[in-house]
Amino acid sequence: MADTTDFRNGFTMVWNDSLWQIVKFQHVKPGKGGAFVRTTLKNVRNGRVVDNTFRAGEKVKEARVERREHQFLYEDDLGLHFMNTEDYAQFSLPPEQIEKREFIKEGGMIDILFHAETEEPLRAEIPKSVELEVTKTDPGLRGDTATGATKPATLESGAVVNVPLFVNEGDVIRVNTDTGDYITRVTT
Repeated sequence: MADTTDFRNGFTMVWNDSLWQIVKFQHVKPGKGGAFVRTTLKNVRNGRVVDNTFRAGEKVKEARVERREHQFLYEDDLGLHFMNTEDYAQFSLPPEQIEKREFIKEGGMIDILFHAETEEPLRAEIPKSVELEVTKTDPGLRGDTATGATKPATLESGAVVNVPLFVNEGDVIRVNTDTGDYITRVTT
């Protein structure tokens, strides 16, 4: 058992019969009354975010969660299929357990969170930025780059992002997966 003094960002615990991860926390010691800890918690299974306040010293059950790198194989009616690159074990996850699905391409690497005691796959997390090839976009007009204008581009994963006019089909670009914004063109 852990208590509120063990809280830190990324700490995972069992609370209300579910697994929660601390996104942010703040110890508060008011001039009057007992101290408490304000937290923002994220459900590890479904990604739901809630705010909760714990009394100082309150006990919680710590849960061990492991992050393991897997390769995305394919998607079908059963879900998205992944393979552990160390032991080649395969399993599938339903699409709702994978945030930002539109940025994952077949053969790409992705981190999957596992509950260490039960070996249950909980959620997939993609990197903060990914490199994807542009498969479809309109050609840019020559000399029209001073305005900072953008155009839509379809990537190999199926995602559509706005890119500068100089980006062409076949170019590989880096995309921020949090915002879906173009970062830079990657030279190969």
